Amino acid sequence: MVFKRRDPMPWGAWLREQVYPRSGFKRATRYVIYRMRRLPDQPHRVARGVFAGFFIGFLPLPGMQFLAAWGMARLMRGNVLAALLGTFNTNPLTTPPFTVFSVWLGHWILGIEAPLNFTYIWSALENAGHDLWFNFMSLFGPEKAQWDGLIQFWNEIYLPWFIGALGPAIVISTAAYYVTIPLVEAYQKARAATAHERAERRSKMRAKLAEAAAKLKLRNERGGEEADDDAPRTP
Repeated sequence: MVFKRRDPMPWGAWLREQVYPRSGFKRATRYVIYRMRRLPDQPHRVARGVFAGFFIGFLPLPGMQFLAAWGMARLMRGNVLAALLGTFNTNPLTTPPFTVFSVWLGHWILGIEAPLNFTYIWSALENAGHDLWFNFMSLFGPEKAQWDGLIQFWNEIYLPWFIGALGPAIVISTAAYYVTIPLVEAYQKARAATAHERAERRSKMRAKLAEAAAKLKLRNERGGEEADDDAPRTP
């Protein structure tokens, strides 16, 4: 299995791996590319799955990326496993600058004028979190739900983020699609050639063994005939 470990990883180690893999992002990326190349499917289907995974990976869909990538891959008739692997295109080092750029681009597209800095973003997150907690507690009391912070977060952070991420996600996913096809084709051809060479070597080896066995059998038969000739004959 691709995602199954022989020894289950503790929760603390799993969380650490999500922030920074022990083997480094470079090796993790190479592993994902290696798994994509080895997928037993047509190159175009693998590429469509990669497109779906990359596209969903850039969108702000926390906790729903796997499900969304699976659904998009099914709609595009792409390889689902390639889509799930493609969602790993983001990491803690690349996500923050891409997020800021997406929010800025979304503000520019929607015509929102707001100071895009840490204080502004943190304040919007804090107000949204306060409303979520307050509304949850209001279910058990007489207080009425508050939506001002959530509405502000939706209009000024999440919606611009989502809209601003669409353009770069399409561009990067399209590039990944066209890069994946020749990579998978080259790998599959090389793998098929290697398998053909191995099959030929095995065939030649079986032929040699069969020839050696035939010679040994013939030699034993001749040895038996000579032994019969040398045996004493009764008068």
